[in-house]
Amino acid sequence: MRRHSQSNGVRLKGLSQSGVWPSGNPRWYLRQAGQKAIPMPDLPKGHPKFLAAYAAALAGKPVVTRPEAGSIGAMVAAFLASARYQNLRPSTRAYMRRNIEAIRATWGAAQASTLAATHIRADLAKLSPHPANQRLRAWRALCRWGFEEGAMLPSDPAAEVRKRALPASDGHKAWTRDDVQKFRDHWPHDTPQRLAFEVIHRTGAAMADACSIGPGMIRDGWLIYTRTKSGSQAVCPMTAAAPAWFEHDDHLAECLRRQPRHLTYLVTAQGAPRSQKAASQWFAAACRAAGLTGLTAHGIRKHRAAVFQENGATADQRMAILGHETESEARRYARSADLVRTVAGQVSNSPAQVGKDQASALK
Repeated sequence: MRRHSQSNGVRLKGLSQSGVWPSGNPRWYLRQAGQKAIPMPDLPKGHPKFLAAYAAALAGKPVVTRPEAGSIGAMVAAFLASARYQNLRPSTRAYMRRNIEAIRATWGAAQASTLAATHIRADLAKLSPHPANQRLRAWRALCRWGFEEGAMLPSDPAAEVRKRALPASDGHKAWTRDDVQKFRDHWPHDTPQRLAFEVIHRTGAAMADACSIGPGMIRDGWLIYTRTKSGSQAVCPMTAAAPAWFEHDDHLAECLRRQPRHLTYLVTAQGAPRSQKAASQWFAAACRAAGLTGLTAHGIRKHRAAVFQENGATADQRMAILGHETESEARRYARSADLVRTVAGQVSNSPAQVGKDQASALK
């Protein structure tokens, strides 16, 4: 279907409207056959800058829409270039960037000096509780910087906005010992799914970290790594003597004996390291195939925390293995622990030291 719009009597072919900017201007897109739609700037269609952007898009040139001075778009651009943003951990920058860009797309043309808590609440109202709280973290970071360092806000409007209440939930469901056995019964040692499970089961690592763990990171029998999410350190006995509460086994060594050696343990069919997001989805499918609907890789981490508590590991020991920074976090992860086992201190299947064949497989 052919689209066109008129501006001062001049027909602008290919423009189609999709929504309205907060400024009240229509959101125009240039759509041409076989090409991705190109968004036009937040300006009236007859504005010289709009017409210049339209002409540039028709000519295949990038549409440059510099934000007006003092606008929220200008504040966003300055914040993204600031040391405060650049010094964030990569994982934090990733989610922050997604939300900041969403803020810029909706509110970029508005003047920063007019931003109020009511505008931020209106933005959050469109989202469910968890995404809304993530968006609020981005708003708070942006507004705090705009007030304290950017000198673009007369006050910090995000400070007045409260987080949304989350529904009662423990998050990822912890695995049980029966779940562990069911997964092992379904996936044999020579499958990548089983290897992924055993790496996470041994280390208690989150998927983001499990994807980067490899044999080159083991020193004197210990795996020591920095967690992607928190920046804290975690340690794990791989071939070193392990305490009884750890419940060391030889399943990971058996998997590694049957797999080609790579720089990381978790790899694709082509031998490339798995990405976190793709690996999480891939492993969730492996759980469903084993009849474990609703379980995820992160639930293994919670299971191991519970096992360590049942077997008498101290909070400091659990924190060191899982890379937790506070005792409250360690308690939260071990919430699924069997209280009877915790009191009785029942430990099973826990050799104090692995054999030489297992050590050579893990190296």
